[in-house]
This record gives sequence, structure tokens and C-alpha cells, in this order.
Amino acid sequence: QVQLVESGGGLVQAGGSLRLSCAASGGTISGYTMGWIRQAPGKQRELVAIISSRGSTNYADSVKGRFTISRDNVKSTLYLQMNSLKPEDTAVYYCNAHRLLSVYWGQGTQVTVSS
Repeated sequence: QVQLVESGGGLVQAGGSLRLSCAASGGTISGYTMGWIRQAPGKQRELVAIISSRGSTNYADSVKGRFTISRDNVKSTLYLQMNSLKPEDTAVYYCNAHRLLSVYWGQGTQVTVSS
């Protein structure tokens, strides 16, 4: 059983940066596809970025060029570097790990971008 705990959220002004972390415990993440998903108030969850077990990445069009997803399998940690933040990036950000039929979620971390 993998447990995921996000950190690094907070309040930042537009144009600023934040780095989210997702620490995994209870097992290795090396074989998992990992992702960041966000949910803004009143909106559906949106896939922000995903990274495969081999390191291939994909991003939502809304964050391309601003966000970078990365992983450290030795530290069992997933990261999301967020630059040039916009008010529309305000949301709860969730970490996700999945492999075959196993899916795990973190509890989420709030990111608020003020204009």
C-alpha cells in the first residue's frame, strides 16, 4: 500500500513560483506512472502533468512552458515546479500514482495565486 503526502502549497502572487512535492511511503514508486491533478472550486478535476516510470512527460496545454514535473525514485518523491503562476492556477493539487489496477491519491495541497 502506497501512501502519498503532498506539500509545498501556499499563497503566492501572480507571476511567482511554487514547488510542490509528493512523498511516497509504503513502497517504491519506480514502477508507477505519477501525476499531478488539480481541482478548482466548482470545477472538475484536471490533469496538470504526468510522468511515466521511464520519465516521459506530458502537460496540460494550460501549463506548458510554465510547469515542470519530475521524479526522484531514490527519494520516492514526485515534484511539480510551477513558474509564472496565474490566478487561474488556484486549486487543490493532488498527487496520483497508478500502475495496472493500483491507484493511489494524496490528500491534496492548496495553491492560491493572487492577482
